[in-house]
Amino acid sequence: MKNNLAFVFPGQGSQKIGMLSELAELNSIVEDTFSQASEVLGYDLWKMSQEGSQEQVNLTERTQPLLLASSVAVWRLWMDKNGAMPAVLAGHSLGEWSALVCAGAIKFEDAVGIVRSRGALMQDAVPVGIGAMAAIIGLDDESICQSCADARGDAVVDAVNFNAPGQVVIAGSADAVGRAIELCKAAGAKRALPLPVSAPFHTSLMAPAAEGLTEQVRSVTFSAPEIPVIHNVHGQSESDPAVIKKLMLEQIYSPVRWVDCVLELRRRGAEKFVECGPGRVLSGLSKRINREIVSFSTDDVASLKNALAAV
Repeated sequence: MKNNLAFVFPGQGSQKIGMLSELAELNSIVEDTFSQASEVLGYDLWKMSQEGSQEQVNLTERTQPLLLASSVAVWRLWMDKNGAMPAVLAGHSLGEWSALVCAGAIKFEDAVGIVRSRGALMQDAVPVGIGAMAAIIGLDDESICQSCADARGDAVVDAVNFNAPGQVVIAGSADAVGRAIELCKAAGAKRALPLPVSAPFHTSLMAPAAEGLTEQVRSVTFSAPEIPVIHNVHGQSESDPAVIKKLMLEQIYSPVRWVDCVLELRRRGAEKFVECGPGRVLSGLSKRINREIVSFSTDDVASLKNALAAV
């Protein structure tokens, strides 16, 4: 286990058709992991990821198992290649479930079932068109939060993803988000970009989804993580399975404090970050949070080999 090494696991937005195809040719572990997930889901997850439409993989209840399987497959491939063990893990939103699986806190099959339900419940919590999300670029956190407060009225709008300094996502009722966008622009935001998502994730509007998932989470066995996992809700690790269950439900309607998570990884000595799964979104955010972080991706053969050799 290397004290200077952290693994980070991506959330929604990193999915695309053909993801991990090169790695699947390298080793059967990738498709084997997807087959495990497919048995739980009742459909061929690998085929969907390679031959489906972008609309299919963007459907929240399918995106979440897809990204979980992708990250776990890469983790297993890393272990098979005798890669260095990280000292600490973190995942962005859905990616926190991937981190818990890889930390040994929950069985993969149980997590697949939970995140499928999580995605469906999050989608159903707010009818399509009622909620919205937007990325605010180039404005400080305090000004964004104040703009949301001023725009709120009787509706819901909050800062929900603190992704990096000057890069925050807001979400809530569509009208209130629209008002907050204009206020953020007036306050000096460089850009305010509506996001193509179908629900206002990580707001209080998601509370019904957490309530709907509670019994399923309670019924599954959790263990103390073998590797510490930094949680989105408060930027700290937990060892008590009951507390972890509570946090994973709260996470659905609470802001993703990714900056705090990355800073905690650094505080614990992590200097090298491996983005375990598809895409390179988290690598870009890490650089914006702390320029001393050296990030490695793992979504194709060349990048995986480079990461294995470098850490």
